[in-house]
Amino acid sequence: MDLTCFLHPGWQPLIRPAPAKRDWMDATPESFAYRCLPLNIANAHGWELLNPNAFDACWNGQTDTGAVTIRPHAEGPVASVATSLFGQGILTFHIPGIFRTPPGWNLWIGGSPNQPKDAIYPLTGVVETDWSPFTFTMNWRFTRPNQWVHFDAGEPICFFFPVQRALLDDIKPALAPIDAEPGLLDRFQEWSRGRDAFVLRMASEPPPAPADKWQKHYYRGVDMGEQERIADHRTRLRLKPFDASTISWPLEPALDAKVAGTAKAANPTDQAPAQDAPPSQTLLDLRKREWLLETMERQRALSAHGAAIERRAGLSSDEFLERYYAANRPVILTGEMSGWPALAKWTPEYLKQAVGSRTIEFQGDRSKSDRFEIHKDAHRREAPFDQFIDLVSRPAAGNDAYLTAYNSARNTEAISALHPDLGFPDKFLNPDVEQPNGMMWIGPAGTLTSLHHDLTNNLIAQVVGRKRLLVLPASEVGKLYNHLHVFSEISDLEDPALTLQQFPRLQHARFTEVTLMPGEMIFMPLAWWHQVRSIDFSVTVTYTNFRWPNDGYRDFPAA
Repeated sequence: MDLTCFLHPGWQPLIRPAPAKRDWMDATPESFAYRCLPLNIANAHGWELLNPNAFDACWNGQTDTGAVTIRPHAEGPVASVATSLFGQGILTFHIPGIFRTPPGWNLWIGGSPNQPKDAIYPLTGVVETDWSPFTFTMNWRFTRPNQWVHFDAGEPICFFFPVQRALLDDIKPALAPIDAEPGLLDRFQEWSRGRDAFVLRMASEPPPAPADKWQKHYYRGVDMGEQERIADHRTRLRLKPFDASTISWPLEPALDAKVAGTAKAANPTDQAPAQDAPPSQTLLDLRKREWLLETMERQRALSAHGAAIERRAGLSSDEFLERYYAANRPVILTGEMSGWPALAKWTPEYLKQAVGSRTIEFQGDRSKSDRFEIHKDAHRREAPFDQFIDLVSRPAAGNDAYLTAYNSARNTEAISALHPDLGFPDKFLNPDVEQPNGMMWIGPAGTLTSLHHDLTNNLIAQVVGRKRLLVLPASEVGKLYNHLHVFSEISDLEDPALTLQQFPRLQHARFTEVTLMPGEMIFMPLAWWHQVRSIDFSVTVTYTNFRWPNDGYRDFPAA
């Protein structure tokens, strides 16, 4: 099925597949809101149009169009923000595109699901987009007068997905007794008994690992007898971005030099060479490489296994090697840390008492530069460990101080008192190395590891708190503006100021969002791109000492 957005010259809508992530869901204890699969599916059940420029708005409670005051921020032109068009306390966004669906299909249009906004509410409409030559507006109605409301640049303002026009007319709703469907009553009663027993067990014997605190039957698409009831159960949606390959985006003057120079030269597939200037062999080789990587990624996406990052429990060494390590595929491992004392013991206060005032090295003053990853040496700082924990435990500590793997060589002896609290996944790792206990990361909520890839395979073990990872296959390198060593020009994929006009190739990058819970590990293969943000106070341990060769770094073309 095709869904097309036709663009008049000058129209540049910011459209993306809707993410499942919600800040309020991140903030729930142990991110438990994400255990509700219907919430996750609804959040990602369409595409979002984003606000191009930041502004504030306020309604004075009257019904005329002048009752809404709109104040654009300095960096955004007035013409590209919302307006007051209808009165009645309604804020209107003009949508720069004419959408076309196949015959008989409409677009459901409203606000992003499960994303409330104080003092204003998105209105919902259904538009016949299989014939209409008109644009539509997205409208929000104030719910409280005299309350200023802020819309960020890059904030979703409209959510849409196709619906079949005649479907509801053809539905025959009915009420029926539960035993009218063979076996349903038995399966329901089995679930009810199991649910009651599970709730009692959680109250009397709560497990330390968050992953063991919920039953997961609906999430996994099985009944209480572990039987799959349908073949196409979904745990995530993978909507495609809008294909802009036929559009020549007009560039703002300030971006001309950058895009026409380094950005365009870095990916010659963006524009065919002029007929009177045949491509050099180097450019031709790059174009072939990009074609090959893109084609292989499309082929891999045909498989549900290949396209997803699976969560697996009880993997053997042989299956891990065969299916993930050798295949260069990530996987989330659950249950491998269930016996680690650190899961129950490691609080900030415990860490302080265990290590005391021993001097450690960390990365400091990171907030002073968005290139803190590239200039790590300039951010080396030292402090007594207990004072460092106080520093990163204070409210709103943010991204300023972080003990990272880069500091591990200096910190091995100081934090050795914590090692007995860690287990060791020996079916994946080799203990016969100089530092078998891995490299530790300790920091507050909000710490960011910028978009990058590693030169080794990594096993990331989440001990305390949660982390959100944005993960992209190695094949996406041509879309990620890899300008220096293993880093991207894009420091933060979630930066509201990030625009597709500045980084147009990013629009087609395929990424998966992962929330890594305490007690879970993720295998991050060599050359896979990832960005990591701590949701809570966090302690992580990373390992590279696998039982199998892990020396890709040796012949990396650094220059």
